[in-house]
Amino acid sequence: MSERQKPRQILLSKRANIFYLEHVRVQQKDERVVYLTDTGDDIDRFFNIPERNTALILLGKGSSITDAAARRLAESNVLLGFCGSGGSPLFSLTEPVFLSPQSEYRPTEYMQAWVRHWFDEPSRQALARSLLHERIRHCQHHWQADAELRARQLLPPETAIARFQAGIEAANTSQDLLLAEAEWAKQLYATLARGYKLEFRREEGKGSQDSKADRVNSFLDHGNYLAYGLAAVALNGLGISFSFPLLHGKTRRGALVFDIADLIKDALVMPHAFACGTDRHCSDKDFRSQLIEHFHKADTLDFLFGFVKSLCEKSPQNQGDKPTPEKRSPSTESQGKPLKGKEE
Repeated sequence: MSERQKPRQILLSKRANIFYLEHVRVQQKDERVVYLTDTGDDIDRFFNIPERNTALILLGKGSSITDAAARRLAESNVLLGFCGSGGSPLFSLTEPVFLSPQSEYRPTEYMQAWVRHWFDEPSRQALARSLLHERIRHCQHHWQADAELRARQLLPPETAIARFQAGIEAANTSQDLLLAEAEWAKQLYATLARGYKLEFRREEGKGSQDSKADRVNSFLDHGNYLAYGLAAVALNGLGISFSFPLLHGKTRRGALVFDIADLIKDALVMPHAFACGTDRHCSDKDFRSQLIEHFHKADTLDFLFGFVKSLCEKSPQNQGDKPTPEKRSPSTESQGKPLKGKEE
């Protein structure tokens, strides 16, 4: 009798599910990955995790996983992360902790292309500029498409856009780019705070929910780590090490995750955190499920895969080009000769 054929996996960029679980035990049962919740009842309740259509699992407070379940998730290329309560990291406030699936069959083309750019200073600076220009474009696109932001007449300020673009072009070092980026984020926070009539100051890892501003900060922390998870999924799927950043800390092991996650933090996480933080009826669970739905509707994973590929495929003669103003998805077009690596 022939061996049962395994179901075909879904491409990482097309997967629909992101899970945040706490106070559960994740295990393998009857050829499935399931999680068990402690309800106090005599009958155990198991919930299925469709691992072949899952990109990321975050395990929060009071959670555990068996080796069999971890092995099966690795076979399906599911990225596994451990974090604290509410999606903030348990082990560190500055670096996400992810367990990448081990595989000898990760693609090599994109990593090789990335390091060719990375070890050449002008080329690395050009990629960093491309990343920041795309960050502006992506933020504009999603804020304009957000019904609530439109109703409140909230858009990235034109003066802030012009100042950020000028700062990107004038920068001579990564530190100059980071300073321009910090000013950009500050302007976006101020715009949202005015629109939601809120006295706001960004305080990472505060952990309090006493006021609306505290709730916004808490949701920002929570949403940012979901963004870090998606960025890690894209980089791992393309076989690119987290250790070759364009902007953030050259000595921090996961810094490239932060660079790539910034593409979606401004565009999706930030406005949603303000909307939910000022709604006293919105719980952590509500925020998380709504943000994951936003990521899904925006084809966020597909966008991240496509954009990182486009950076790898840049040729020296077009590295300094700004993104075109048309709202085209980088995942459906390439710059330079296409590479042949697959996501899985």
